Amino acid sequence: MAARQFRFAHMADAHVGAWSRDPGLRRGLLTSVLEALETVRRERCEFLLLSGDTFHTPVPDPSEAAPLARAFRSLQADGIRIYAIFGSHDYLFGRTSWLDVLSEGGLFQRVAGEEPPQEGTRWTLPFLRDGPTGAVLAGVSGRAQGLDRRAFDDMDPSDFTAQRGTRIFLFHAAVEEFLPPHLRGYVPGVPQDLLPEGCAYYAGGHIHVTYEGKGPGGGPLVNPGAVFGTSRTDLANVAQGSTRAGVVIVDVVDGRAVPRWHVTTRADRFRVMDIDVDGLSASEAVARIRTEMEDLRPQGAHLLPRVRGLLRQGTFQDLDLGSVEKDLRREGATSVRFDVNELTTPSEGPGAPGEDPGVPTDGEARILQALTRAISGTDVPPEFQGEKGLSRARELLVSLGIPPAEGEARTDYVEKRLEIALRWVGIEVPAGSPGNALRSPEDSPPAHRRGRLP
Repeated sequence: MAARQFRFAHMADAHVGAWSRDPGLRRGLLTSVLEALETVRRERCEFLLLSGDTFHTPVPDPSEAAPLARAFRSLQADGIRIYAIFGSHDYLFGRTSWLDVLSEGGLFQRVAGEEPPQEGTRWTLPFLRDGPTGAVLAGVSGRAQGLDRRAFDDMDPSDFTAQRGTRIFLFHAAVEEFLPPHLRGYVPGVPQDLLPEGCAYYAGGHIHVTYEGKGPGGGPLVNPGAVFGTSRTDLANVAQGSTRAGVVIVDVVDGRAVPRWHVTTRADRFRVMDIDVDGLSASEAVARIRTEMEDLRPQGAHLLPRVRGLLRQGTFQDLDLGSVEKDLRREGATSVRFDVNELTTPSEGPGAPGEDPGVPTDGEARILQALTRAISGTDVPPEFQGEKGLSRARELLVSLGIPPAEGEARTDYVEKRLEIALRWVGIEVPAGSPGNALRSPEDSPPAHRRGRLP
């Protein structure tokens, strides 16, 4: 029998394990996620919905997964059920992910599998029922590059929508009608009318921007946004108040769902500023950066300065932003993320896109040199000689050409590709160094890929 009144929680895009190169932000993210889960307990929710991207990679470091597993176990001990779908970051083709492990360990129940049905095949949307409340749950897991769109196209939800009780649909996909302007044409979306009709609540995820609307012929359609964020842009949006970060608590009374947000990542934890260095030399630019950042009150804060303009003279190396970062950390900043997208030098052009200064590492330079020699046919390094060498070069290019997952932070994507390339050309990557981000067995170095050609 369906309960007339109950409460549940909705969370998405926790991305536990993100910020692999920034201990301060990594700790901040985990703290926010654990606070969100503690909120679920304090609010005495009947169950928790996880709408994808619980982890930042399918196989995170166990030290990142363990605290989350303990928190899940603690919720279960208090009688709070956990239901989840996969997100584009959780999915690992043909492999076992941490979500698989936690599911098999009984820490949560899957609402949907990670693999979408075969394209062009009509399929029936499965559902399950939460015993104590009678709520009926169904969902579609997310896939990178919008590959889950076909699941919505071919889905038959009629069995699910015919069920009596509070119907809730989980999904990890952008909804076209609610995409913010800056993401339209960039992030593939699902039309709103492909969602099942008449649900009391639509539990979304995927894009790290908060929104709330109405589902087709039903109740609230909610994307809670990321619990913390995985990029400088995410954090700046939180700081500027254009999105929320936390968990949604939903009260259901007589089949009507009313959501409210509980923020776990507060705007005052971040300091965002723009620093114009146009027309300055590198040394003058550094002086201005230091002067303008003196007023940031860095104690315990995450600093997000954007440096823009065309330097009159000097290079990115001359700016020595790493030294500025170290000084700010000594003054109490938890982390510092410079954005140099709009910074240009006379000889080098724009800064590297993303979140890091455009200064190539020694490893990157060696990769470029090796590939240049191999392509030109002169002084070909041993690892690219002969038929085996040609196969290695082909596989390397295929590995480097894998596109980033939707929502994947550029630094994580670049680090992953860099480590793969470093290992391919025989350069060992020390733990904790740039490029040390090998995530997936599919990205293993050549010794683990013998006999496999692209």
